[in-house]
Amino acid sequence: MGTSSVKRAFKYRFYPTDAQAAELMRTFGCVRKVYNLALAVRSEAWSVAGERVGYGQTSAMLTAWKKTEELAYLAEVSSVPLQQALRHLQNAFVGFWGRRSRFPRFKSKRKSRAAAEYTRSAFRYADGRLVLAKMAEPLDIVWSRPLPAGAAPSTVTASRDSAGRWFVSLLCEDAPAPMPATTTTVGIDAGLTALITLSTGEKVTNPKHEARDRKRLTRAQRALARKQKGSKNRAKARVHVARVHARIADRRRDHLHKLTTRLVRENQTLVIEDLAVGNMLKNHKLARAINDAAWRELRTMLEYKAAWYGRELITVDRWFPSTRLCSACGALAGPLSLAAREWTCQNCGTGHDREENAAVNLLAAGLAVTACGTDARPQRESFSRSGRSVSKQETPSVRAGIPST
Repeated sequence: MGTSSVKRAFKYRFYPTDAQAAELMRTFGCVRKVYNLALAVRSEAWSVAGERVGYGQTSAMLTAWKKTEELAYLAEVSSVPLQQALRHLQNAFVGFWGRRSRFPRFKSKRKSRAAAEYTRSAFRYADGRLVLAKMAEPLDIVWSRPLPAGAAPSTVTASRDSAGRWFVSLLCEDAPAPMPATTTTVGIDAGLTALITLSTGEKVTNPKHEARDRKRLTRAQRALARKQKGSKNRAKARVHVARVHARIADRRRDHLHKLTTRLVRENQTLVIEDLAVGNMLKNHKLARAINDAAWRELRTMLEYKAAWYGRELITVDRWFPSTRLCSACGALAGPLSLAAREWTCQNCGTGHDREENAAVNLLAAGLAVTACGTDARPQRESFSRSGRSVSKQETPSVRAGIPST
């Protein structure tokens, strides 16, 4: 099956010269300042008069700000990242007005991502050499993988993470190489002991990256707490903590990429459960483990990779009783505690592994959608996972295709 052209970002690490680093740090600061100034104006207009200030108006304000003595430094950096910051703010407000996201928040110098986005008019790229606006030399990029043949980046984003590492992301048009055709289908149940359990019976062990580095992280955080606020040693200790977090995140992301790519390569149809991860994180006894498992990131990767490679991803309603439904006879068991990893159906006597049974039931529900269309509905759940009645969800549906998030 062929795949159409898609926008893909290729991220690389680079090592700037002192002059390049200084220019980028100035640009990051100006981007943050412009974003916050425009957000303040738009917030006041919205809260006081209920007026919507658009991108065009904030763009005109930026021109005026550059002419003032107080903000004249905004004219010293490339204007493109500043305009892009205003466009990003516009997109944030569009999401808020469309009730898809909350009200935009101000950017913090320490907590917000330090980044600047350049469009084609603000960079030159040729033969593996990338030169950004206001710079005389190309960036020293580590080309860990090649760009698609003949690729011409449409935007370039330079960033610096809290661990002090520099990255550049190039957005290109690309047609992912088609994967071998297959008719295999699989149900996927996410968990904590096993990261995922497949309907085939395979279990992928949860690597627990954060738990493995917890001692190292704890030592770094304690060392940070002992440092005097505002001191250089505290700044160094903060970077040390950030590097431990970066190590954990990098290893987790690498594992999830390899796992999701394998799942998409081997299966034509994948069925997952629509987990309410945000609600689950309110359980403080499990929140740390759930964050470490990164279920949301796992789902996101499956979504866009399935779209890239022409696979079908089906999500089953979160109220579908996949765990308590007997995959052999269809009988619904009573509430099961989290400690019950295995259970026996009282109706037919079949013994079940909790996760494997759930994965088999998810696959069956997903195939019902494929066979009967999007109106197919799984067996009704009479109680929520907490044991409370869910009469309002009397006919929970199964949603086909890639869900919007």
